[in-house]
Amino acid sequence: MQHKQLVNNLIQEQPYPLLFTVISGAHLFGFPSHDSDIDIRGVHILPLEKMISLKTPKVTIQLDRIVDGVELDLTTHDIKKFFELLLHKSGNAVEQVFSPLVMETTPEHEELKAIVPQTLTVHHAHHYFGFSQRKWKDFLNKKTAKSLLYVYRVLLTGIHLMDTHEVQSNILILNETYKLPFIDELIERKMTHAEKGILPDADMAFYEREYQQLTRQLEEARDGSSLPQNPNGKEALSDLLVRIRLSHRQ
Repeated sequence: MQHKQLVNNLIQEQPYPLLFTVISGAHLFGFPSHDSDIDIRGVHILPLEKMISLKTPKVTIQLDRIVDGVELDLTTHDIKKFFELLLHKSGNAVEQVFSPLVMETTPEHEELKAIVPQTLTVHHAHHYFGFSQRKWKDFLNKKTAKSLLYVYRVLLTGIHLMDTHEVQSNILILNETYKLPFIDELIERKMTHAEKGILPDADMAFYEREYQQLTRQLEEARDGSSLPQNPNGKEALSDLLVRIRLSHRQ
């Protein structure tokens, strides 16, 4: 990946051990531009002493930095918060666990990958409904290829999850199955123009029909999904949490 050393330098500066760090955002979703920022996501491990102290620890670290003209956006959560996000049906957390763009990993990350499928439920569809609605409003305001691609990527990921129980965040791979004929053109326009370039000739009626159709498709996929109503894997996540925490005592 371009700018890998810049990312690694930022990761090495982090104050706590990391369970994993991955790349998310446009690079993960399959449509990075030359000026796309780099979204780094991960999970850090606060020491046991901080977690049992009367002082409330800061469980989320967020950094924005521009280095050599490259915008780096890093967010990591402590393992307990991240595991809670998984149990509360966070599609973002699930996608981060399975991102193939891995910058740093551990054996416990592999254990987590084995547990997370147990936490998936039919209600993860709600994450993708809500996320797509927000992104559609974003597109109506900005009229960019980027914002429109986010709409369709989110809906296709949700449909695929309901249908296959598998997490796939890359719109190029998703479109091999769903074959939306306009996706390649949108990606080309996004990748060959500035990151925030406007779609000057956007066919709003067409794009809205496609948005509504994919929303209905996600509803049908949810209604027909064999995913469970409630997450499993809580005990396994708890055991992994305790084991990791105890192994990082100061």
